[in-house]
Amino acid sequence: MAFIQSFGAAETVTGSCHLLQLKNGSNILIDCGYFQGSKEEQTFEPFGFDPKKVDILLITHAHLDHVGRIPKLIKEGFNGKVIASRASMDLAEVILMDSAKIAEEDYKIALKKAKRSGNEKQVRPPIYSIDDAKAVFDLTIQYAQYNKSIQLTPEVKVTFRNAGHILGSATVQIEFTEAGLSKSVVFSGDLGGRRDLIMPAPSFAKQADALYIESTYGDRDHRGLKETVDEFKEIIIKTLNNKGNVLIPSFAIERTQEILLLLKQMYYDKELPKCQVFLDSPMAMRATQIYTRYHSELNEPAKKLLERDGTIFDFPYLQYALKNQDSMLINNIESGCIIIAGSGMCTGGRILQHFKHRLWDARNSVIFVGYQVQDTLGRKMIDGAETIQLYHENIKVNAQIHMINGFSAHADQSDLLAWISEFEKLDKVFLIHGEPDKQAIFKQIIEEQLHKPTHIVKYAEQIYI
Repeated sequence: MAFIQSFGAAETVTGSCHLLQLKNGSNILIDCGYFQGSKEEQTFEPFGFDPKKVDILLITHAHLDHVGRIPKLIKEGFNGKVIASRASMDLAEVILMDSAKIAEEDYKIALKKAKRSGNEKQVRPPIYSIDDAKAVFDLTIQYAQYNKSIQLTPEVKVTFRNAGHILGSATVQIEFTEAGLSKSVVFSGDLGGRRDLIMPAPSFAKQADALYIESTYGDRDHRGLKETVDEFKEIIIKTLNNKGNVLIPSFAIERTQEILLLLKQMYYDKELPKCQVFLDSPMAMRATQIYTRYHSELNEPAKKLLERDGTIFDFPYLQYALKNQDSMLINNIESGCIIIAGSGMCTGGRILQHFKHRLWDARNSVIFVGYQVQDTLGRKMIDGAETIQLYHENIKVNAQIHMINGFSAHADQSDLLAWISEFEKLDKVFLIHGEPDKQAIFKQIIEEQLHKPTHIVKYAEQIYI
């Protein structure tokens, strides 16, 4: 009998990695992501399965917590086929190359320091190199199109559907025949909401024996999009009018593009005070180019901006900080700028330099527009840290700290319930990609409102289909 084991995103949000083992011996892996925050150490641990025995890797989308361990998978023997949307693979290349580059640079710095004290043997090499990341794209890759099934074997087929989370994101349905019985498993991937600034609403599957669904926000609803946008605009306008600067730690993929789109709309609606807007993230710049290339997959409001002036994101106030030197020059600007920089959880990237130079100034504002994993610098600031340590300095947090949850690219509780309700046949729900306390609430809601038996998946447990 077929069974599934989850080697990530089980009672935690990051590290997505789910292995479907069919009775005929086929092994299908769904995602292979990086653990982040307090769980990061698990990234370096053994997989819990033999990568050499994995036949096919299905990628739901390109975020690091869904693709970040693929180079490690290859290093340990995986040589099978990869199936993903074309946009996801383009974005994954940006994500993985950037991750590998940062890891190698951090390793060199740590090694240099350790050598001075004779402790170089205690410095752990990065999980993979730039060459390892490049190897991902030497594999056999089949590009999936939404709503078009791919026959993997005579008994197994897979269908990708738009998940509405980020560009190229997919819900994956695997249908197979076993002992004369037809079975279906759906992996939601990360689902977007029904109202999004840039992506269309997610598509629905109709039937499944088992649904593995994300539960990041299964415990609550987001605020309305209008209220969220209004708050964002208010902070921007107030800060700029008070001669301050706005710092936006932003994920390179999806959130940055949403922020650029919002600022462009503010500019055309004459709501944006005169300022300089800097996109200070090479990775986000490359991702933005990919979003432009696949503009046909965006929602209608985003497409209308393209029709207006021939671009989706560019507008006169926007400047791109291509080089480190460009980034450093921004520090000379005393007031009147909006800085969008990575990383989104403030675990690295150019945003840290901007924090060093501007976090102490009470005129400035920091707007967090994305989920902050526990134990990350971003989470500590949201939780009220009065000082943070950067580059061996204690930096006073005097700037105004704002967390705007409504921008989330993840479906909220109502979105998730509505999506599940669209199934005409659904036997059981399995919760993944969520924190245990939130999953417990969501499990109860599903069972009470939708009357579907629901299980919170534990790490590596065997669940038979």
